[in-house]
Amino acid sequence: MSIRTITTQAFPDQKPGTSGLRKKVTAFQRAHYLENFVQSIFDSIAAPKNSTLVLGGDGRYYNRQAIQTILKMAAANGYGSVLVGRDGILSTPAASCVIRKYKTFGGIILSASHNPGGPDGDFGIKYNSSNGGPATETVSEAIFARSKSITSYHILDAADVALDTPGEYRMGGMTVQVIDPVADYAELMESLFDFAAIRNLLAGGFRISFDAMHAVNGPYATEILGRRLGAPASSMINCLPLEDFGGGHPDPNLTYAHELVEIMYGDDAPDFGAASDGDGDRNMILGRKFFVTPSDSLALLAANATLIPAYKKGLAGVARSMPTSAAVDRVAKELNIPCYETPTGWKFFGNLMDAGRVTLCGEESFGTGSDHVREKDGLWAVLFWLNILAVRKQPVEAIAREHWARFGRNVYSRYDYEGLPTAAAQGVINHLQQNFATLTGSCFGKYTVQMCDDFSYTDPVDGSVSKNQGVRILFTDGSRIIFRLSGTGTEGATLRVYLEAYDAAVSRHHLDAQVVLADLIQVALLISELTGRTGRLQPTVIT
Repeated sequence: MSIRTITTQAFPDQKPGTSGLRKKVTAFQRAHYLENFVQSIFDSIAAPKNSTLVLGGDGRYYNRQAIQTILKMAAANGYGSVLVGRDGILSTPAASCVIRKYKTFGGIILSASHNPGGPDGDFGIKYNSSNGGPATETVSEAIFARSKSITSYHILDAADVALDTPGEYRMGGMTVQVIDPVADYAELMESLFDFAAIRNLLAGGFRISFDAMHAVNGPYATEILGRRLGAPASSMINCLPLEDFGGGHPDPNLTYAHELVEIMYGDDAPDFGAASDGDGDRNMILGRKFFVTPSDSLALLAANATLIPAYKKGLAGVARSMPTSAAVDRVAKELNIPCYETPTGWKFFGNLMDAGRVTLCGEESFGTGSDHVREKDGLWAVLFWLNILAVRKQPVEAIAREHWARFGRNVYSRYDYEGLPTAAAQGVINHLQQNFATLTGSCFGKYTVQMCDDFSYTDPVDGSVSKNQGVRILFTDGSRIIFRLSGTGTEGATLRVYLEAYDAAVSRHHLDAQVVLADLIQVALLISELTGRTGRLQPTVIT
């Protein structure tokens, strides 16, 4: 076996987004494309010789091939060992768990999260640091800078590793350890939650339905919900990971998790429903004929945290992304703990958790988590809910309505306009920015604009500043409209519009969010000129 140095030319489009580099599979299949980016990672992080790397992904198309390439490149770049999930599988939170448990230098996760898979689908790659969390913006910028100047990469001539067989293998001077992708994560979950209480709940006739969406969390649910907690096999659907996610869109929302939604809104609905996404870091929570918004879910977890063994002593603080509703802010105020508002992107929470400032955090995009790892964690959220339900012995809807009666309801919705022409989507943002002064003080029916800005965040831990994180239109009654271009798509642009109104009146808490927000939606369309500028009459997804 010999190390080869391959001459290459830089690609101009390898700038990592919110969570790594995401492109079409066909982009990564171009000669040298994957290798260039991997070498740019290795050059930028400068790992000491004989360091240990964690490697795995969500099982989507091209996952296995990419892993073999990365293993050979890691060997050629001086790594001493790589821990890789069996079959190339590691959910994103499980990868974070393994990095932290074994104190490795970092890890490479292959995933395009909730984006579609298959030969014509999406693929992604990101680097996670030694804390188990996504690379900081400083590291991501360094990787991008290197990708623009790279002229060669290093790779070992070696046979592929048998990823389907656990054990140790040699690849040049490097050890490849194929590990059980579920064991370490399952052990961590059992240390956080009262598994005995959840087992009793499920044994007592409480029915659940969990949809893995043919994505990575299938094996995790089978082991944890099934084998360890006793949920019947019939309560877990789509648990076989497929390279194309069964032709579906592995995004756990009301549109794409339609099979679960039909079950939970059916005549004989189970008591609790949940779904997770492509790489296992997102979650959707449902009660019987009742949807819990991600913003409300974060607030409810914070309000009930002391019922959970791992959090019984209370929370150091909470954090939410700026577009996420302020529901958790109200809980934090009553608990007298800090609440941080950050840009979208889990890396911002990592700094706060590493500094001991927050315990729970979440995003409106179906992501919640805690300081047990440094990624959002879909199955963790499901177990958290099941533990609460086991203790409180109330239906999901009753717990949510009791919460609203106590704290008020932050009525919330998100409109996604996917696959827009990039220029048109950017034109909407530019139009809003140019009209901040005109909008301020303007009245639109019962809504009066208090202020407009483009959200900027100064990290309280390291002082770093992140600008242009989303346009905010704030109204005098506490309502908000947020406009933001998403960094997770691979085709065109995704423009997201977030709408929020606070209502303390219990007599109105039964109303559908779209009814409550109808006037605010019209205001958003009016001030943004979205329809005229993009040609879209309807959003792609409403959550």
